[in-house]
Formats: sequence, C-alpha cells, structure tokens
Amino acid sequence: MNSYPFGSQASKSFLAYPRSDFDLESGTAIKRTRKPKSSPFHPIRMIKSFGNRLHHYLTLHPLKGLFLALSFVFILVMIFSFYGTPYKVQSGYVKAEMSSDDFPFSKLQNLVMVAGHSVYTSSSCGKIDKEDSWFLESYQKNPGQASTFVTHILQGIEIAAKDDSALLLFSGGETRREAGPRSEAQSYWAVADSKGWFGKEESVKWRALTEEHARDSFENLLFSVCRFRELTGSYPQNITVVSYDFKEKRFAHLHRSAIGFPESRFFYAGTPATSNSKAAALRGEELVRTQFQKDPYGCRGSLYHKKLKRDPFHRSIPYPHGCPEIEGLFKYCGPNPYSDALPWTQ
Repeated sequence: MNSYPFGSQASKSFLAYPRSDFDLESGTAIKRTRKPKSSPFHPIRMIKSFGNRLHHYLTLHPLKGLFLALSFVFILVMIFSFYGTPYKVQSGYVKAEMSSDDFPFSKLQNLVMVAGHSVYTSSSCGKIDKEDSWFLESYQKNPGQASTFVTHILQGIEIAAKDDSALLLFSGGETRREAGPRSEAQSYWAVADSKGWFGKEESVKWRALTEEHARDSFENLLFSVCRFRELTGSYPQNITVVSYDFKEKRFAHLHRSAIGFPESRFFYAGTPATSNSKAAALRGEELVRTQFQKDPYGCRGSLYHKKLKRDPFHRSIPYPHGCPEIEGLFKYCGPNPYSDALPWTQ
C-alpha cells in the first residue's frame, strides 16, 4: 500500500495547500491559521524593548545605561524643539495654547456680577414681581420680596450698559430641589430677557451670560471670576457686585480679601431689602459674617454643610478647568488668607 498517496485525491488537497498540515488518515489538508506579524515599529513593543534594554544596561553596565537614558532624553528634546508642540502644561492642566481670538468675549475687561437669591418657577414671565412666581425660603416670604430680585437684575443691566467693556454675569446654581433643575442664574437671565433688558437689549444682551454653579455668596464671586476668564481669556480689571446693601461688608471685605482682589478695583452696588424684613435680614447677616470670618472659604463646618444642601442635584462643578492659573485658590481651605501669587496681584 502506498503510504504517500500523491496520485490520489488527497494529494490534490496537499498540493492545493502547500503550506498546510496534512492529515494522512482522512486524506484532507488542515489549513493553519497564522498570526500576522506585528509591525516592527509598534510603539508599545518599542517602548518595552527600550525599557528592557535600559534595565539590562543599568544592571550590568551602569555607565552605558546612563548614557543610553541621556541619549533618549536628548533625542526627545531635539524632536520637540524642532517640530514644536501646540500644548503646554499649566497648573496641572495640559491645554492648547489659545490666542485672544479663540475666546468669544476677549475684548471685555470688567466684570459685573449679579448674585442670585431665588429661582423663578412661574410658567409666565408676566408675573416677575409676584412672590408666588418665585421659589422662596421661609425667611424670604415677605411682601415685595420678588421686586427686590427684579431690582438686582435692573441694576446689573444699567451698570453694564454704562460700560461697553463690561461682561454681565448672573450667578447662582440649581439650589432648590422643589424648584426643579432650574438655576438662579438662568432665572434672572430669563426675567431680563422677558422685559427686553429694560430698554438696553441691543447694548447689553449680547454680553450678558450666566454662571450656574455657585451655592453661596463666596462662590458667586470666585466662580464668576473663573467664568470671566473662561469667556474672555483674561481676568477682570474691575469687579462690580450687585446684591443687597446689607451684604456689602461680606462681599467687599470678607470675600474680596479671601481672593486677594485689590480694593481699589472692587465696587459694590447694594439695593435695600423689603422694609418688613430688614431687621431679620441684618440679624441673619451678622451671623453669616461671623461664620465667614472664621472660615473665609466656606470649606468647613456649617458653611460647608449649607453648600451641600444647596446642591440637591449633585451638579459637578467644572471650575477651575476654565481658570487653571488660580487652581490653588480653589483647593485652598484655611482660616488665613491665601498667600500664593494670583493673576490680579502680580
């Protein structure tokens, strides 16, 4: 019997698959599955190879290993210096270099910030001065309270209208669970828009935006400064805050000092509270100021827990992503003022 059936049907299978294994018993060819060769320039394989070689030299030939490592670093430096790189590392962030043309409001220099105090809940914008159109906390349920919010909006618009280089920001997050996922900032912007920006639409609307994450007055200020940087590419030359007159010491002294902003470039526009709530407002404000004096950054104790309660929807705060130069200020927590250099103190 012929052990090698080249003249049979099996031989045809063998000849058809010259690189295959051949099953003599069944007379069929078994096609091998061959792994494709990886590219000799595969980056992961190259890195592993370099690492193994460097380890070998450092173990057996320390001087050769050191020379190899220095040579590799030199090659990288030469490559980056020759081709350049569009990226730079800045305060822990790798960001693309951007020119002033990359920011939508690069020509604006001053910040006008209106601090939010409530969320507008009415489906109609015709009742902006009615208390039942806003979500009010128990201490806010006073006749005329809604009108004070509208006054803040109007004040911010008028100040911005007088300064063509001002960016108007309404600041305030989604602070009330019962009001739904609506921010204070968007509420104020919508009210302003419903009123045609009180006759200043053409001048102000295009440079009126929102900061929608602040949970207390300190964050109103700090987050708005970061939002300004995010929109303009620079930090404000001057800051004007609009809120109640009884909060001036809190903003103009405690919060301004906490971020180290120059007093000569900080301005405050205060409007009165309702007459029937003024006494209670002053007592409450004195307590809050005492808390901020002990905890200027609101990062501990009662001030911190109050912020947690004002974040019912667990919104992720994007800052300091838009203002990496002041990342340290965002992370700082202590009873003494932040001591590192800041863009507006250099």
